[in-house]
Amino acid sequence: MYVITTLTGENEAARLEALQEAVAGFAAAHGEMAVERLDGEVVSYERMREAVQSLPFLADRKLVVLRTPGANKEFVEFFEAFVASVSETNDVVIVEPKLDKRLSYYKQLKKLSTFTEFTALDANRLVRFVCAYVKKQGGTISSGDARFLVERVGMNQSALQNELDKLMLYRAHISRESIEQLTEKTPQSSIFDLLEATFRGDQQRSMALYDEQRALKVEPQQIIAMLAWQLHILALVKTARGRSADDIAREAKLSPFVVRKSQNLAQNITLARLKTLVTHLREFDIRTKTEGIIPDEAVRLYLLQLAQ
Repeated sequence: MYVITTLTGENEAARLEALQEAVAGFAAAHGEMAVERLDGEVVSYERMREAVQSLPFLADRKLVVLRTPGANKEFVEFFEAFVASVSETNDVVIVEPKLDKRLSYYKQLKKLSTFTEFTALDANRLVRFVCAYVKKQGGTISSGDARFLVERVGMNQSALQNELDKLMLYRAHISRESIEQLTEKTPQSSIFDLLEATFRGDQQRSMALYDEQRALKVEPQQIIAMLAWQLHILALVKTARGRSADDIAREAKLSPFVVRKSQNLAQNITLARLKTLVTHLREFDIRTKTEGIIPDEAVRLYLLQLAQ
């Protein structure tokens, strides 16, 4: 009897690991020649159907791995017929990084296959992932430094894994010092520092952080968008009326790290001023799009005015 498995979800690292385990296990049991891989964005529906219908070559079973077959309209339209055409000697793994849950294709996958969705880890689970991954690779890292790394690099598990591999090549024990030396802050993390310096009235630090972002090829429009997002988070925190960081993070679907940092920043700003900042930023954004104002100069002026 054939088995059809679907692997989906935004957690690329976990999804890839599951795929690698499935392929490695099948190859160990039936041989490398028993695995066939097809890209649904490239091959035709007929080619995919042929792959699951044809008999294994020099093996008793065959595994067909289909990446993003949903990109093929025929595959989606005739999915039930495709499933019915799978040979008893063949297993199928369908990899769909992103699925629209409103479509019938999504419902059919859940109904007709062993369906696993890999969701993104929240901040606390990412810290546990970092500690477990480092330990598995024979290294060491404290939970505090793992938290610092997540806050610095961001919430993308694949990016974190790549950074951990790099850090462990340098030294088996990962410290805060090595993290600062060998990794770069994500633009969003740096934008928070920029906003913090600006609110402190430190114009020199604010401009230095802005110049760092521009040197990293972060465009002024992107910085405006990230500033708007940080102000949005500050507004959420400011109006949360004493609720805990975990409660705010859970309800707003934010990282607890981000909320806690924003809570500290929000203590030094009134809600009235926050509203004014949002209004001014929106006005700057509109003017850069309608009045021909140079975006780089507009953002610098906005930050300097904030820091006064």
